[in-house]
Amino acid sequence: MLTAVTGLGSIESTVAKNLPVVSIHQLGLCLSRASASVLNLNCSLILLPMCRILLAFLRGSQKVPSRRTRRLLDKSRTFHITCGVTICIFSGVHVAAHLVNAFNFSVNYSEDFVELNAARYRNEDPRKLLFTTVPGLTGVCMVVVLFLMITASTYAIRVSNYDIFWYTHNLFFVFYMLLMLHVSGGLLKYQTNLDTHPPGCINLNRTSSQNISLPEYFSEHFHEPFPEEFSKPEEFTQNTFVKICMEEPRFQANFPQTWLWISGPLCLYCAERLYRYIRSNKPVTIISVISHPSDVMEIRMVKENFKARPGQYIILHCPSVSALENHPFTLTMCPTETKATFGVHLKIVGDWTERFRDLLLPPSSQDSEILPFIQSRNYPKLYIDGPFGSPFEESLNYEISLCVAGGIGVTPFASILNTLLDDWKPYKLRRLYFIWVCRDIQSFRWFADLLCMLHNKFWQENRPDYVNIQLYLSQTDGIQKIIGEKYHALNSRLFIGRPRWKLLFDEIAKYNRGKTVGVFCCGPNSLSKTLHKLSNQNNSYGTRFEYNKESFS
Repeated sequence: MLTAVTGLGSIESTVAKNLPVVSIHQLGLCLSRASASVLNLNCSLILLPMCRILLAFLRGSQKVPSRRTRRLLDKSRTFHITCGVTICIFSGVHVAAHLVNAFNFSVNYSEDFVELNAARYRNEDPRKLLFTTVPGLTGVCMVVVLFLMITASTYAIRVSNYDIFWYTHNLFFVFYMLLMLHVSGGLLKYQTNLDTHPPGCINLNRTSSQNISLPEYFSEHFHEPFPEEFSKPEEFTQNTFVKICMEEPRFQANFPQTWLWISGPLCLYCAERLYRYIRSNKPVTIISVISHPSDVMEIRMVKENFKARPGQYIILHCPSVSALENHPFTLTMCPTETKATFGVHLKIVGDWTERFRDLLLPPSSQDSEILPFIQSRNYPKLYIDGPFGSPFEESLNYEISLCVAGGIGVTPFASILNTLLDDWKPYKLRRLYFIWVCRDIQSFRWFADLLCMLHNKFWQENRPDYVNIQLYLSQTDGIQKIIGEKYHALNSRLFIGRPRWKLLFDEIAKYNRGKTVGVFCCGPNSLSKTLHKLSNQNNSYGTRFEYNKESFS
């Protein structure tokens, strides 16, 4: 087929199309087409992990009965990042290929194939092709948008200033609009009259298709010396013929296919966003706000028809703090059939949580409950989106679970412990190892009452082995205890230093021979990597550890 790949040369170049030579403009056009296909695929797939409602539905329904398959849903964030990295890499390939194309369109301009040339004349400045054409200008804009999204997605920026990450990441709407315009330029074209102008034919200005011997054609139309490989026309076989073209080649722009790739996922994502907006349009009613030690704040609230499962999380949005910014927080208390109250715990870290705290808590409030339901107090409107699924929902589906928390990472397990306090019998779980590591002794008071009530409940029901609680104080100047006589049960389970993870795993494996233990972790990356490594190691007791980690999508 005589396409843009072969059309930039002269007509005589088609005779040598079978020679093992690939020109630089052919390579550039092929790379641009190949990289465009990869980009279209990843631009469609990258949206799927962001459909939180779909993931929550698949996780909580019987559509995915296999626990192994449901665990793949926990990799949605990793999949999203992988697609993003792939887009970055192949965008670089695509840009480099089109820079080569712009140069070759200018240098190899041919009046024989004006339709195929993006340049308007020979040696036209390639920069004009980048900034005066629709594909070029939209491509430059997309590179700028993608660069902003990439740099703002780095760990350093997300930690130091989450606002920058949030606002630049929402530029993906602009990126997709530019992408739709980018493919409408019709830069690459294909031949439409292959029947009357077959590949390799030669136009000799004749009215009908004839056969002509190749040596005769060379002697009549080639006046330059032959290449070293073909010193004489007679060296070609006399039986070799070439086709004579009946008409000039005609070309048409390729039909844009990008919308076929991204329209489905994009419509699905937009429909979900619309549904989430409608669902979260009504503000919640704040019942109480509690200030806890170590800069932690608890919010208890109610909302009509709100339902959630233990381990799920919600997204908080407070317009008084930020018009667009919102953040995910794990539910520490889920609504039940007897009570509609649900709550979250917030660690005051960063600008958003600081401004949010200042709106809810008076400066002098310390360890006191404010905003009671019966008081008339003006507080900012608070909206929630969710709930959404997380791997901690699976902790109740194992017969044996090991839950490890680091500091404020205890929040995903709080709702699970509250659920067990209400009624543990409907669930498959029959033994829970709960490990909580904190630097400050006062941090244990966040859920000290809950742990004590859970401990007393199972002792009264003659199930003292149901929950194994171990608290570790990693930094201390001496022996410390959780203040309060009612916390005596916890003081006896308080250890100084860090857990000896290898011995802990061996002990659990020994007492649960041949069984599967679900390992759940929410804490620093160093802790997560240690537990992940130990979970993958074999043991002599035949016990299998399956690792799960909190990962907000």
